[in-house]
Amino acid sequence: MSRPSAKEYGSFYQTYINYTSGKDYSILVQQYNERIIAFWDAIPLEKINYSYGPGKWTIKQMFQHVIDTERIFAYRALAIARGEATPIPGFDENEYANNATAANRNWKDMLVEWRVVRQSTNLLFASFTEEQQKRLGTASDNPMSVNALGFIIFGHALHHLHILKERYHI
Repeated sequence: MSRPSAKEYGSFYQTYINYTSGKDYSILVQQYNERIIAFWDAIPLEKINYSYGPGKWTIKQMFQHVIDTERIFAYRALAIARGEATPIPGFDENEYANNATAANRNWKDMLVEWRVVRQSTNLLFASFTEEQQKRLGTASDNPMSVNALGFIIFGHALHHLHILKERYHI
């Protein structure tokens, strides 16, 4: 399977895809999976409640967002791979963050959850045939392929690592 073409996703997602290199999901797993997990694991406990400005998410809130978003993107991939014809709605990331309980969660539990979510997503994508990866559906009012969602999942996680480095100085 090759990298997704611009016809396989909405232009909003280009930023996430640009964070990745490699030609297919299995290469993304090899290149990024452990790196992403290790980055979150290395964040010092004393920094997890840090926010770089008023109204900005804490590191814990951002992490919950990354976990939630991966689940949403994986669901989209599953639905499209299984032939779902109904457009999949978008979601409001800020409402999800407002309704999440990140502030009350145990950081170590969140790290375990992240590993499990990553493993689950990787197993899901390993189960897709090439035909399923090529399938197109509609998500957030945009065309979306299963293949593109794999790149978007990794790109979204890498995007947030970039933000942590740039704005949170992690």
